[in-house]
Amino acid sequence: MFNKILSFYTKYFALWVVIFGGLAWWYPQPFIRLKPGMDWFFALTMFGIGAVLSVDDFKNIGRKPLIVVLGCVTQYTVMPLGAFLLARAFNLPAELAVGLVLTASAPGAMASNVICYIARADTAYSVSLTTVSTLLCPLLTPGLTLLLAGSYLDIAFWPMFWNVIKIVIVPLFIGLMIRHTWGKQMENVAKIFPAISVTFIIFICSMVIALNHEHMAELTIFILVVVLLLNLYGMGMGYTVGSIFRLDWRRRRTLCIEIGMQNAGLGTVLALKHIGPRAAIPAACFVFVCIITAAILVELWQRNGKEAEVK
Repeated sequence: MFNKILSFYTKYFALWVVIFGGLAWWYPQPFIRLKPGMDWFFALTMFGIGAVLSVDDFKNIGRKPLIVVLGCVTQYTVMPLGAFLLARAFNLPAELAVGLVLTASAPGAMASNVICYIARADTAYSVSLTTVSTLLCPLLTPGLTLLLAGSYLDIAFWPMFWNVIKIVIVPLFIGLMIRHTWGKQMENVAKIFPAISVTFIIFICSMVIALNHEHMAELTIFILVVVLLLNLYGMGMGYTVGSIFRLDWRRRRTLCIEIGMQNAGLGTVLALKHIGPRAAIPAACFVFVCIITAAILVELWQRNGKEAEVK
């Protein structure tokens, strides 16, 4: 029963983001008070991810290194460039443009692994891509943001780099070490960690809405359109790259989901800390946009029976 409740809670992640986002809109003060704990929220999320990874997940990277390289190169080129072009095309204000590029320069979302599993994609490939892109993000996320969005605002590369090390890499490795040391004991509580991650991301997104109460009314619809275009573009390019390199249908699905889903929670935290509350709006929107579009896509795949397509 408890596992079913956890599964339901995690599966409808986007719904809770919307509900608590509404509460943050009407009652912002309780959520604003969460800001001092923002880094801890995200660090605990990454600890939870590390605690459910296993040695086999890393063996998968070694077995198929070229397709992992393909996925990571696609992740860190297609999305940042797409965000840069959209920011220019829609003439976004400086903070929003930087926030969009920062979101697109984040690694793959942890939720993508769950979505890939539901979509009958290659879950091991998804975990490998998410893991490697996360390990690369201390350099690539602030580096690409500086390269593509530095003309809008001054980007503090080194503070952002060390912040990512502190809230992503360190807790991830602590989680990995604990899983390696107490593997069997950790299996009994492993299902709790995705729910914990969902909870903290909900807090972070709600806090962004509360902090941007004055801006959200005039910007939400516009930013939602831009964010949706970025998300759909990423998913389309992911599937296209998989087709060009003749990956099987399961790995094409994986690339589609991985490229289209960014770790916007990380983008939100970095934007709030290093740029400003307004820059976090695109990241906050992206969190539930990518979950909703991925859920719709999975439903379409299941209805169309694409498991039978040529491999």
